[in-house]
Amino acid sequence: MQFFRGNTHTHTLWSDGDAAPEWVTAWFRERDYDFLVLSEHNIVADHERWFPVAEGSRLTEERLAALEEKFGAEAIETRSNVEGKREMRLWTLDELREQFEAPGEFLLITGEEVTDSFEGKNVHINALNLASVIPPQHGTTLVETVDRNLDAISLHGVEHQRPVLAHLNHPNFTWSLTQQDLSAAEGLRFFEVYNGHPSVRNAGDDQRASTEAMWDFVNKHADLDDAPPCFGLATDDSHHYHTIGLGRSNPGRGWIQVAAQELSASSILAALEAGAFYGSSGVELHSFERSASRYRVRVLPEEGVSYRIQFYGARAGAEPGLLSEVEGTEAEYDWAGDEQFVRAVVVSDRPHPNPAEEGEMERAWLQPVWGPARRP
Repeated sequence: MQFFRGNTHTHTLWSDGDAAPEWVTAWFRERDYDFLVLSEHNIVADHERWFPVAEGSRLTEERLAALEEKFGAEAIETRSNVEGKREMRLWTLDELREQFEAPGEFLLITGEEVTDSFEGKNVHINALNLASVIPPQHGTTLVETVDRNLDAISLHGVEHQRPVLAHLNHPNFTWSLTQQDLSAAEGLRFFEVYNGHPSVRNAGDDQRASTEAMWDFVNKHADLDDAPPCFGLATDDSHHYHTIGLGRSNPGRGWIQVAAQELSASSILAALEAGAFYGSSGVELHSFERSASRYRVRVLPEEGVSYRIQFYGARAGAEPGLLSEVEGTEAEYDWAGDEQFVRAVVVSDRPHPNPAEEGEMERAWLQPVWGPARRP
């Protein structure tokens, strides 16, 4: 299978990241990512903006000098503002595309983290392949806030005649969204099962569900209609590029591998809509097949690393859980006929080299498929 590697949740100086957009884009391109989404909070980088240069801020003189050394002093524009303080102009998406994009090699997909809230609960939804910024929509309840923003993103695609995609971010951030909230959101099709920010609590705690448990709850309790299952992405949510380690939101912690026809926004989004992708925090796959008659996974192994391939799902009349497990680099699920849905996870015995939380092992998350018992 031809996979394209990308990150759909990335921040720069345009919002609350600590590096310039050209620095961030270069980081991903130099590490063999195929596509990237800069997802700033309620911002699309399509206009002029100047950022202050000051010691103790996110853009210091030292970091400015590093930008000039890397890209050339002529490429970095500075000025003194009316108060006599130094500022640097941030690169726009058009400038980033001119510098970094190459057909079949690297693609920037326009994005935004639509950032909303309800009574102190955070509702953050990434919108991919936008034509312009989408303002937060607000709502009279928490679930309505989620649905109104999902609907606005969908309507944006219709109005601009372009494919768009929305994924709900880090539901356990500030313990904002429960699995019941996710299940009640009518438009939810994608969410982050893994997010590399240290404050998002992917694993839950002894009282609150992990994101994987939430994922299974949503698909177990989905209405019996023709909608596909809810799919899960892995992302960085990167903010910090100059200090690496625990307690920082660093790049390179999570990404998606998309089995698309070509490296274009429309092809990437079509593959995501079809579930032809997996999320990863380090495990790489050779291939996979997923249908109600065959669910097969093949790992692209690394020397000295062992793997467990796990199949999770729900049988009719039972709660979701582990259905089967295989040690090795290849496995196929043996359908019993009473499954409502099945998904796969590959767990390696290699610790994540820069985990968001202590104890993380490298993993890959494959998408669920409806089983034979899904329909009455």
